[in-house]
Amino acid sequence: MDTELLDSVSARGQEFLGVRYPFICGAMTWVSTPSLVAAVSNAGGFACLAGGNMPVDLLEQQVRDTRRLTDRPFGVNLITIAPAYPDHLALVQKLRVPFVIFAGSLPRRSEIELAKRGGAKVMCFASTGSIAGRMLDYGADALILEGMEAGGHVGRVTLIILLQQVLFEVSDVPVFVAGGIATGKACAHMFLMGAAGVQMGTRFAVATESCAHPDFKKAFLRANARDAVSTPQFDSRLPVVAVRALRNLATDDFSRLQLELIGRMENGTVGPREAQKLVEEFWVDRLRSAVIDGDVVRGSLMAGQSVGLVAGEMSVQEIMDELIADTEQELLRTRRRLNLRS
Repeated sequence: MDTELLDSVSARGQEFLGVRYPFICGAMTWVSTPSLVAAVSNAGGFACLAGGNMPVDLLEQQVRDTRRLTDRPFGVNLITIAPAYPDHLALVQKLRVPFVIFAGSLPRRSEIELAKRGGAKVMCFASTGSIAGRMLDYGADALILEGMEAGGHVGRVTLIILLQQVLFEVSDVPVFVAGGIATGKACAHMFLMGAAGVQMGTRFAVATESCAHPDFKKAFLRANARDAVSTPQFDSRLPVVAVRALRNLATDDFSRLQLELIGRMENGTVGPREAQKLVEEFWVDRLRSAVIDGDVVRGSLMAGQSVGLVAGEMSVQEIMDELIADTEQELLRTRRRLNLRS
């Protein structure tokens, strides 16, 4: 189809990513396998392998498998707090991965420089204006503004605020946006506001090419936006990085774990460092049990609030075709509303 308007507003993202359409499938641990990543890339979008806690040899094999399945650009998402992170960073440099996306805590300046020396373009998440400024100072080639509406580990600021704090103020590098977006109509207005591209995770988690268990996908398709809740922090002595997931017994278990650890810290049976380690380890096995084994009762169903906008399972090509068509149509509708002539 003719995408004259979409091409016009997304040109910067197209050029930076080297893709036809700057719709990004975000990295999802256990979900973003080579088959899903390649399917998105082959459909004209951009996708990322999820490094997560993956053994180094397995991540290397996934990079090689993805390259076998597509000759188009893709990225690797590295979690800076993962035990294997230093080895992951060395690996992407050795393999000359074209894009490295840092997630988790903030990467060091030296780590960004290391990735760039391997030939990669570096993209960094920003959940606050101050983080965005620091990542730019460290040398990031692009930013991904992720609002708290997103799934998985999230910040505390909504995308609508980040748009005003960062997107409207930063022009030196491409700025991509994420969190709560699942439709072409919304993407159109993100582009009009200056976004270089749009990242979505929840929408692609239930794609036909997603390896997620059928029960995992069914839970997403049954859910409403309000079912995707963010975990609370009960005590500043036990910092918690918020996780947005569908409410189930896992979210209740996580709350009970925090309260138990706070009590043990007070009576001296566990130290702050050990308590923090137990909190951070909680979700690791729970996520795998949900995605791979289909445990939707006590597994972690990490999902963004956009889960309420996902109506059914579609192939990656169908998702991309819908996003492209709806974005172009919304841009046309907006032009008519403004009484602009082509």
